[in-house]
Amino acid sequence: MATATTQRVDWKLIWAQRGFRFFFVAMFVSLFGSGMNFVGVSWYIMAATHSTVKVSLQVIVVTLPGLLIPFVGGVLIDRFDRRYLGVVLDLIRGCFVLATAYIAWSGHLQLWHLYAMTLITGMGSAMYWATVNALVQEVIPPSQFTGANAAVLVGVQSGMLIAGSVVGFLYKGAGIHGILFIDGLTYFASAFCLYCVRSGYVSPRDHLKYPREYSEATEATAEALESGGNPEVAEAGLSLAVYADLKEGFAYLKQQPLVLALGVTHSIMMAGVVSGNVVLVALVNDILHSDAQGLGFLEAGWAVGAISGGFIIGQLRGSVRMPLYVAACAILAIGHMATPYVTFLVGAVMMQAIFGLCRAVGGVTAQSGLMSIVPRHFMGRTQSAMAIFTTCVQLAMSLGLGVIAQRAGLVAGYALLALLYAGATLSASKARQLMA
Repeated sequence: MATATTQRVDWKLIWAQRGFRFFFVAMFVSLFGSGMNFVGVSWYIMAATHSTVKVSLQVIVVTLPGLLIPFVGGVLIDRFDRRYLGVVLDLIRGCFVLATAYIAWSGHLQLWHLYAMTLITGMGSAMYWATVNALVQEVIPPSQFTGANAAVLVGVQSGMLIAGSVVGFLYKGAGIHGILFIDGLTYFASAFCLYCVRSGYVSPRDHLKYPREYSEATEATAEALESGGNPEVAEAGLSLAVYADLKEGFAYLKQQPLVLALGVTHSIMMAGVVSGNVVLVALVNDILHSDAQGLGFLEAGWAVGAISGGFIIGQLRGSVRMPLYVAACAILAIGHMATPYVTFLVGAVMMQAIFGLCRAVGGVTAQSGLMSIVPRHFMGRTQSAMAIFTTCVQLAMSLGLGVIAQRAGLVAGYALLALLYAGATLSASKARQLMA
């Protein structure tokens, strides 16, 4: 951990890695499309139904696969080339989004089409982000994990910044089908960039020299698969191998309280960002009395703050990052309590910029810490465990925010978000104590 927290960020070294440059572009393009999709679909549902519950259902649908997919996904990420997994997930999601765009263009779009598309993309995303987060660990020098995570966050938020800035204008001109069409194309562009990250097949386990690298079940599976003589044995061995990997992953997490504390904080912040979209759409419509362009400005403000935070946190000393990490969570809690009382667009955009900056500080600090602590062959399962917990929190928050905001008002909804970030503050404080 000392390396990650004290090593100065060397941007020249980071950008000298050809694979990382392609990875950065992939994240930028992917999030540009996803940002347009999420904002555009959310606004379409809100405009069509005027129901925060229906908007929350979209968030629930995109989140629900995260309860099941990461269990197997984490094992696959730690067994197979993460680059190929990312490419396949991008291609599958791109095909379904383009199909939905065609339905919208033909004039037959219904809400269930959007929910079905969201479910498919959610299934891919449940495994995709754990895959690419683990892939970063392979394409950057260990001494530069903090800078690499900051650069990835800048790429992600730059994509969202541009998407947030133009989505309102594109929505009026191109409609929901145009936004979905652009999003579908970005998946294919992202897949191409991931394919160019490196050449050849690379297994996450090939470089390991430890005796615990493979269990007996894993070796039996490999022999059975290679011989092809007894597929029943191969299938049984594979099941045992997957179970052994899952058991080993959970045992590792139980022995690492610092990893748990960082992971819980990061998961809560991720869940708050995604589920917060439920009340953000209602804030634009009911409090700010704006339209899709107003929502785009808020998304752009959030992204500007996140980009700024990514650049800032990468240059700070390790002794400063953890106190700032805790402070960022506390600011998120206090700020969300005050948000519904800001009734003008410029003020709301400034609030979102502060939230984006705090989210960047928390995300970069947590991810760089995890990459420095977690061994490479456990990273997929660690990221997937975080994804499962994030999913549980997102589902509960999305449903709760939709119902509470509709029945008790936006003030109550934002109070629930503030309570969530208060929990993140406690978890971040625990991580800081353990690290000290």
